[in-house]
Amino acid sequence: MKVCVLYSGGKDSNYALHWAVLHGFDVKCLVTFKPEREDSYMFHYPCIDVTELQSKALEIPLERFYTSGDKVRELEDLKTGLEKVKTKYSIDGVVSGALLSDYQRMNLSTICEELGLKTYNPLWRKDQAEYMRDLVRSGFKIVITAISVYGLPVSLLGKELTENDVELIIEKAEEYGYNPAFEGGEAETIVVDAPLFKKRIILKKYTIVKESLYSAHIEVQEMELVDK
Repeated sequence: MKVCVLYSGGKDSNYALHWAVLHGFDVKCLVTFKPEREDSYMFHYPCIDVTELQSKALEIPLERFYTSGDKVRELEDLKTGLEKVKTKYSIDGVVSGALLSDYQRMNLSTICEELGLKTYNPLWRKDQAEYMRDLVRSGFKIVITAISVYGLPVSLLGKELTENDVELIIEKAEEYGYNPAFEGGEAETIVVDAPLFKKRIILKKYTIVKESLYSAHIEVQEMELVDK
């Protein structure tokens, strides 16, 4: 089965890629959509440019497309992009890191059905807390790049999450009522190293931009690939 992986650079798309490889799929490329708007309904926005380095670290080709981020037009952009990838790589299916969003999963399934492609959502409805624990225990090096929920410590921004950090996130999620895997947009992440990475990414220089008492993000000025 030849597939592409919808790839944002975050924890979910990296886990989905990991699953696809472990299950014997032939991953022909990563597919990234860069939205012009931060409030895209379908696509990841913060630090999306890190996908270029991740592609090199994984040694898997990256196909990048741009989208307006408009709710209707971005679905048209998704279909156009996947159609191009299907033609270029002769893929049979699409793997995504959808966790809980029916909107994202159903729209992707509809578009893929129109294109004659199968869809795979290996993370769908996983236990959110156990999923976060499994990520770190499995060797995924995750950095939080944006926080937009009350109760999630801003001090975690820019930090590689440890098992203790994950337990803190789960504890705070129970206390404040947010999703511990951030499926509601509570936070955004990038992966700087993982079992499939041939090299790891170092964030050499970044700044933290505070937007409110509980909302902030990082802006990366310099990053590089290094040997593992």
